[in-house]
Amino acid sequence: MRHALILSLAAVLLSCLWLPPARAVDSEPPFSNPQLQQRYENLIHEFRCLVCFDESIANSDADLAADFRRQVHQMVAQGKSDRQIKDFMADRYGDFVLYQPPVQPNTWLLWGGPFLLLLIALVALAFILRRRAHMDTVDGEEGS
Repeated sequence: MRHALILSLAAVLLSCLWLPPARAVDSEPPFSNPQLQQRYENLIHEFRCLVCFDESIANSDADLAADFRRQVHQMVAQGKSDRQIKDFMADRYGDFVLYQPPVQPNTWLLWGGPFLLLLIALVALAFILRRRAHMDTVDGEEGS
């Protein structure tokens, strides 16, 4: 019974991996120029939905994400560069809207945090192993 439950859960999880990612319905017409359309598609995948947090505005059905897509579409149509569009969105909504926030003093912990945690874990592991080796040596001497 337990194995059947585990297999069923694994099958459901694997089937989720093969499903295409969800896409929100875009109210803006596609660009006739394929390069502009590709730029637009790339840009909407680089902004975080401020309602959903874990989805890009390309995949979110939230009204705010639809507004963001409209804004990005308009700016691409106006000929603004990717940098100008990202700067506008970050200035208006904060760096959190960017999936790749810039490296600056207020984001050092965000960028360096994983490495800092890894360093702490390695130091703790070295300490534990050293202590365990010392205890084994002491135990071996007592047994003699």
